[in-house]
Amino acid sequence: MAPRPTLFLDRDGTLIQEVPYLADPDLVRLLPGVAEALATLHQRGLLLIVVSNQSGIARGLLDAGDLASIQDRIEHELAAAGAAVDAWYHCPHHPSVGVPPERRRCRCRKPLPGLLDRAAEDFEVDWRRSVGVGDDVRDLQAYAARDLPGVLVGTGKGRDARQRLAEAGQDPDLYCAHLAEAVPWILRHTMDRTLDEAGAATGGR
Repeated sequence: MAPRPTLFLDRDGTLIQEVPYLADPDLVRLLPGVAEALATLHQRGLLLIVVSNQSGIARGLLDAGDLASIQDRIEHELAAAGAAVDAWYHCPHHPSVGVPPERRRCRCRKPLPGLLDRAAEDFEVDWRRSVGVGDDVRDLQAYAARDLPGVLVGTGKGRDARQRLAEAGQDPDLYCAHLAEAVPWILRHTMDRTLDEAGAATGGR
């Protein structure tokens, strides 16, 4: 199977409203425009993969069943708009809170890129035509570790993250108020390269 352009997505504050250590699926609220944005990207052939820190598991505030119920609720709401997530990956660990095995230093907790690496074991990811989106500096750092451009959205923690980056003299590859605003840029990055490469292969015909 040919590698596919992929959109890696944070969950809380990017797809759904931020609720600290969300454990109740009844509290799931998709952020405005998210379902329509993902439907557009899904229809254009992008893999949509969620990569999320979920240290609430290590903290004993939710378990794997709670997490699965939350994902089911999100998928149900996305399906109503014709959108779908291809896969979910989460890190249940925390380096200093909880009890082993969840309390440990790991490679999957963002800003480390372990969740992206796990996704690449299951899917043929075209890294040259892939993008990451999140609302936290840790998201951008995880994407940068795999040389992916990172989109910072102003939902969730995004505005504070942008301020922290500015104070450090840094900028994200793109800042948008919300995910839907980023869709044209994401499509240019993931799709225009396909057209460019096809043109080069045919001598520009």
